[in-house]
Amino acid sequence: MNMVSNFVQMQMFSPLFAVPNWVKALTWIDIAALGVIAVFLILIYLLRTCFPKVGAIAWVTAKESLVQPLFLILVLAGVFGLAIFLFLPYHTLGEDIKIVISQGLTLVKLFAVFLAIWTASTSIADEIEGKTALMILAKPVGRQTFVVGKYFGVMIGVTAIFIILGLFFVNTIGYKLVYDARESAKDVPTAIECYQYVLTILPGLCLAFFETIVLAAISVAISTRLSLLPNLAICLTIYALGHLVPMIVVSNAASQMPLVAFFANLVCAFLPVLDHFNMETAVAMNKEVPLNYLCISGAYSMLFAVVAMVLSLALFEDRDLA
Repeated sequence: MNMVSNFVQMQMFSPLFAVPNWVKALTWIDIAALGVIAVFLILIYLLRTCFPKVGAIAWVTAKESLVQPLFLILVLAGVFGLAIFLFLPYHTLGEDIKIVISQGLTLVKLFAVFLAIWTASTSIADEIEGKTALMILAKPVGRQTFVVGKYFGVMIGVTAIFIILGLFFVNTIGYKLVYDARESAKDVPTAIECYQYVLTILPGLCLAFFETIVLAAISVAISTRLSLLPNLAICLTIYALGHLVPMIVVSNAASQMPLVAFFANLVCAFLPVLDHFNMETAVAMNKEVPLNYLCISGAYSMLFAVVAMVLSLALFEDRDLA
């Protein structure tokens, strides 16, 4: 009788200890994230080993970014925002998941960009104004080494917050699938279905990271001349123009107003076309982002980051630090 009663109790309480499908699916994603973190740490080690001066400046800048209260505030605010998105009613007739993906990608990207602007301003502009940069350059450290090291330091902090918020974001998407199915009295997705759906949004995180690379390089270039508030205003303007101007170019308004089309094409020629990193159309149409598009977008972001770094070196080269 004791064995039978124990078996009945196990059957009654087994659902309490059963692993949800979305947790099973995301276990493999989380394991892959450990690999990404390992690669990230290896790259930092190689930077400090192969390029000691650049690596030293980058590591000091990264530590300043990671230990400041703003980093913790952005992480906590990002986690809170991504969690709130799950339960907000969007009234989209079963398409709430698409709105959550779009909002989540935008939140992760904007928080990372804000951290990049803040770190670049505090570690470059403030050091120039406080004469700390002059003390560093008095040692056998060139101006090019200083600027490049600062950029890599900014990117270390940006990558760290991107990994933290991005990992939490993909976990929330897996749970959102199950939550919506239960709310609409549909069949709960299997672990394989959750896994496959989460895989489709990983390219969106990559595209958002590519966009952050570009904006971080621009913020570093601006920080060689301007302080935090002008830097923030200019970067937000570039962000808005980079997303809106390409839409104006392809719209009917551009064909009807030649002057608007001229200025739109002029802006696209000098500013980064950030709409290339937008995944909202693919999400709305339930289409996957092809691998070749990711490669081209990554190459474009790297190229524009290099151009921005060349500009920052030119601006910093003749900057009076005394």
